[in-house]
Parts: sequence; structure tokens; C-alpha cells
Amino acid sequence: MQVPRLVATDVDGTLLDPQLQVTPRTARAVDDHVAAGGRFVLVTGRPPRWIPPVATQLGSVRLALCANGAVLYDAVADRVLWAREIDRDTLAFIADAAHRALPGCGIAVERVATGAFDDVDGQFLAEPGYSHAWEDDDSGRTDRAELLSRPAVKLLVRMPGMTSEEMVAALGPAVGDAVDLTFSHPGGLVEASSPGITKATGLAEVAGADGLDASDVVAFGDMPNDIEMLRWAGHGVAMGNAHPALIAVADEVTAPNTDDGVARVLERWAPSGLPDTAAETRRA
Repeated sequence: MQVPRLVATDVDGTLLDPQLQVTPRTARAVDDHVAAGGRFVLVTGRPPRWIPPVATQLGSVRLALCANGAVLYDAVADRVLWAREIDRDTLAFIADAAHRALPGCGIAVERVATGAFDDVDGQFLAEPGYSHAWEDDDSGRTDRAELLSRPAVKLLVRMPGMTSEEMVAALGPAVGDAVDLTFSHPGGLVEASSPGITKATGLAEVAGADGLDASDVVAFGDMPNDIEMLRWAGHGVAMGNAHPALIAVADEVTAPNTDDGVARVLERWAPSGLPDTAAETRRA
């Protein structure tokens, strides 16, 4: 691939190591890309309020596509630039379909505010029976009527004891094309976005605003919510630790996130004097 004009990367399992850190090598590779005039954007399932801990580890991060492409967040200005929400009627339909297809599941919604820390208590709301997939549970608890009373950028369905693949297989036929279903966590968590909204659609919008197209973009990911993005990008790179479904669509497989997989690819286009590690990756 030619020198990419835009680098887009997933966060968890991709840019970050298992300790949720950007390694010095990866930070340097990203900063070198930006210093040479390239664009850089985070593309993640995370909400805006979970972006600052990542952005502070990189001096060159401004834009983050959050909620699987449904929200564009400016981390420097702490401002949501746009959001693609699921309307109330669709939220209610999906919640009912989930409880029919997956009895005993829990429902949560991710809402958007102007800034990452505006109305934090009201951004993520969950039913009382919802079991958070992460240790840090920042959800408020409320009844379903309140949960579905406003549009949301993402609806989450949680079913401990099932895999996320099993949940998609059960829920997909029940919801049809009313929403876009995906997952970024293997252990019983499905994420629904407004129909047609994926990381690819959000990234295409960001690239287009800069006069770029898919051929200008290299994208990195590790989970099924990255599939559309890797397919769309001119060069899609799966991490060595990636889900098999992502490896199947990638143009290339790099080292895992435990071994600076993102940096090993970006260093191909680094200024002279930095290592050329093209030989350290393998073709998918």
C-alpha cells in the first residue's frame, strides 16, 4: 500500500495492550505518522467518556469515532460533533425482541451528551437485572420505561452464560434490518446501532470530510465490530489476536496487541532511521 493519508484504529485489543496502555513504540509510530502530515482517528465501541484515558497517552489524538461509528467526538474540545441515534420506537421494538429471543437477558442504552462528562449519570442506563461485562460498572439503574424514553446511540443486550455469537444468531432473525447488530466482547454482549451505522460508515464520513477515500486509509481491528471497517479501508489489518471472522476479511495480519502490532505496520512508512518491520507481518 502507498503511504496512508489516514490511519484508523480500534482501541481495546488493538491499539492498547492488555494493561490498557499505549506502548511507547506504538505512541511513537502514531506521532510520527501525524508529524509527517497524516490523519489519525480512533474508531471504537467505547463511548466518548471512555476516550480521555486513551487520548492522554497520545499527543496526536483529536477525533474519535465512538459507539461503533455512531458518534464523532473531538477529544481536544471535549465536544460531540455529530451522533446517529436509534429512535424511541426502534429501541422499544429491539428491547421487546431481545426479551422474547433471549429470556432473562438485560438491556442497557448508551446516550450521548455534548461533552464526554456532561450528564454522566444519564449517559448509560441499564435495567436492574443487567450484568455489566466490565469490572467498572458506571451504569445507572432504572425501569424499562425510562430506559427507552429517549433516543440512544447504542442499545446493549447482555446475557451471561451465552457467547456473543450465540446471541447474534438468536436475536438477528427477531430484529431483521431494524438495527445493525455486532459485538466487541465475546462473553454474552451484543451491541445494536441505528440501521446501516457501522465503523465503516462513520470512517467514510470522517475521511470524506478531508477529501479522502478508502484507498487513502489503513485500518486496524480485532473483533467483529471491525469487520465492515476493514472491508471498507484500502488496507485492512487484523491483529494477531483477532477474532477469526476478522482475520478472514483482512488484507493482512500483524502481530498481536501484546507485541506492538499497530506500530509494526506503521513503521513501514516511518522516517528513515526507524526500523522497517514489513517482514515481521504476514499476509492473511
